[in-house]
Amino acid sequence: MIAARLVARATQGGAFSRERGRLALAVAAIALGVALGYAIGLVNRAAIDEFAAGMAALSGDADLEVRGPRAGFDEMLYPAIARLPGVAVASPVLEVDATVEGRDAPLRVVGIDALRAAAVTPALVGNAERPLDLIAQDALFASPAAARMLGVSAGGSVTLRAGARDVRFDMRGLTPDAGGQAFAVVDVAAAQDAFGRGGTLTRIDVRIAPGADAAQVRDGIAALLPAGVVAASPADNVRTTARLSRAYRVNLNVLALVALFTGALLVFSTQALSVARRRAHFALLRTLGLTRARLMRLVLGEAALIGATGALVGLPLGYALAAIALERFGGDLGAGFFRGTAPQAHVDPAGALVFGLLGVAAAIAGSIVPAREAARAPPAPALKAGSAGAGTARLRSPWWGIALIALGALATRLPPIADLPLPGYFAIAALIGGTLLLLPRVVQASLAAAPRPRGVPAMLALAQLRNAPGQTTVGLAAIVASVALLSSMAIMVASFRDSLDAWLGVLLPADVYVRGGSDSVVLTPADQRALATLPGVQRVEFLRAQGIVLDAALPRVVMLARTLDDPARRLPLEGELAVPAEGDPPPIYVSETVRDLYGFAPGQRVTIPLAGRATPFTVAGVWRDYARQQGALVVDRGVYAALTGDRDASDAAVWLAPGATLDDFRRALREKLPDGSRYSVATTAEIRAISLRVFDRTFAVTYALEAAAVAIGLAGLTASFGALVLSRRREFGMLRHVGMTRRQIATMLTIEGVIVSGIGVATGLVLGGFISLVLIHVVNRQSFHWSMDVSVPWRGLALFAAALVALALLATRLAARTAMSEQAVLAVKDDW
Repeated sequence: MIAARLVARATQGGAFSRERGRLALAVAAIALGVALGYAIGLVNRAAIDEFAAGMAALSGDADLEVRGPRAGFDEMLYPAIARLPGVAVASPVLEVDATVEGRDAPLRVVGIDALRAAAVTPALVGNAERPLDLIAQDALFASPAAARMLGVSAGGSVTLRAGARDVRFDMRGLTPDAGGQAFAVVDVAAAQDAFGRGGTLTRIDVRIAPGADAAQVRDGIAALLPAGVVAASPADNVRTTARLSRAYRVNLNVLALVALFTGALLVFSTQALSVARRRAHFALLRTLGLTRARLMRLVLGEAALIGATGALVGLPLGYALAAIALERFGGDLGAGFFRGTAPQAHVDPAGALVFGLLGVAAAIAGSIVPAREAARAPPAPALKAGSAGAGTARLRSPWWGIALIALGALATRLPPIADLPLPGYFAIAALIGGTLLLLPRVVQASLAAAPRPRGVPAMLALAQLRNAPGQTTVGLAAIVASVALLSSMAIMVASFRDSLDAWLGVLLPADVYVRGGSDSVVLTPADQRALATLPGVQRVEFLRAQGIVLDAALPRVVMLARTLDDPARRLPLEGELAVPAEGDPPPIYVSETVRDLYGFAPGQRVTIPLAGRATPFTVAGVWRDYARQQGALVVDRGVYAALTGDRDASDAAVWLAPGATLDDFRRALREKLPDGSRYSVATTAEIRAISLRVFDRTFAVTYALEAAAVAIGLAGLTASFGALVLSRRREFGMLRHVGMTRRQIATMLTIEGVIVSGIGVATGLVLGGFISLVLIHVVNRQSFHWSMDVSVPWRGLALFAAALVALALLATRLAARTAMSEQAVLAVKDDW
């Protein structure tokens, strides 16, 4: 037994030294998968931790936060809550997104009562040299992040645009750092006066007295609240906000694990070919007394070493990738969920351990089948010369693959779990796994259907592949999986992009759009009348957007009030309209997100909080909305104004008269409209281009992850085919002895490479088509509540397939040149 172990160790070391190239590729694949997974984990954790820390700092010691619509609620609610038994301190807050002179991005301005906030939210109280500065009407205190963003320091000034006038605040100091959050603090009365929000608040922070019954206090507060105003804990608010990005972050994690999965397939192909080439070595070990179990552990130990090496390389690489991603894209990787935060990458030992173990587990999983093959092989036949390439041609029963695909199809009918598309992920994994199990049968059927070629090299190539379909599929697993994943993502992204483009065409019918850009700059009724009478303006329509609370556990829903004379033409509706009958409440149109989260259905009567009152509506239809993941409602602007008295507008859609130009309109806006320069003006083409650019930036990380998976798959195909070619050197020597030229053998191998890669790419594309349907109709719907029309990028997929086959052909030619570099007589000397 000791001798067997020594021989095993020597055999293992010799195998590692002979196959350094393929082992290096396997290690690199595992390292890349571990790096991507760890990097995305670090980015996600950094973003959430930074966001939660900032929210915790801004919430301070508050036990409850009373919040309502973005427009605010009556400030008289504050003294009523402050006087309730069990309330120790109540702190009034007014939040406004204000436009800063000289900057496009708005600044979050928080109005507070410094005396009250000091006892509840000390992070909002500025570090003032003079106490009276805290309540001065012209004093502003910026967070460190905001000061850096604005480029101002104590003693400077900040000019904020409020309606038709500018308001200048003197910066008197900084607030404590609040987790990288960018905001500015002013006195609450000054904020109300400056931004025309007299008599309103947006939040009340409440600290419960020690010993008081928290549930009783909460019930007492709830009894005072008007419709649309809720009381929730700060932790609930953090979870509510973070919920918006969860599906996006989970999808990125899954994509990172895809790269690790593809790496496991590369380990499988590497180990399968290595085991096949060492059949005689393993047979010798078996004759020396090494048991099957020990031999299997030997092969799995090799895989664990590959995985551990890949993990050791991948973890520091993942940290470097996370640092670069946070610096270039931010904590949301360009998706826009955590604007205003600047998280930094920190080493996560727990995450490193998890992804390190995942790397080892992936390598071991990829070696289980080759290890079982090595352990089960009879020693006597394996000791014969010429058996090195055998052992991988056995076809297995197709029923396991069929059953797995059937389970995947059934999983697509299941609802999400914990608001995540886990059944959809399982369905994709099952489709891939079932297809890989059926791959030998697919190869066999494809080769059997091939017509009989004429030339000798082509005949030999087809005969070789037909006689060893299992051996052929060893190198195809990684390429089929990676091609399927990339093509499915390409179809999903193309479908999303085309649907977004069509959606923009419906919602942007005008020539020019005018926006205030923040809470502090809106189009008043006087502004609207002036805009409608500008020279060169043919027609104008206005829109009002306000955030309202439908459920304390969910983010604010956006209420859109716009002209709805023809809903079927003005909204991208899904399904049929449910026109309210005479006497029914007025119609309201809900986005797909609202339908899924709140259960609103066409024809249903619902109650919506507007202006502090519960107002009944009839759901008249469901529409697509790709802009507001939290959900949106649309009502006619005339109905909205009558119910709320709010006649301001957030946006204006302008149709220009024939012959009028954009420059003429901009000039007239600046000259005729009071403070017309405050409003942003953009054409439909500009808005469309910006929207699609944001879309492409959001999916940039997805493209990178999929490209990594394809690179791993291509490396697997190259390494596997190269190993197969090298293992057939005696065959090539024999063919040389019977008269075939080097060129004919190279042609034979080229044909084999084209056939194998063609089958792999075709299978991957078909599988990718089915996976794309799961992504579009299951994963995307359950993650983001968006529907889309399927759009296949035929040209891009064709170019991609041709490029892969060309690269496989190149790899085959290089492997053929290496295999035939020795003299023919030396290649067959082992058989003499």
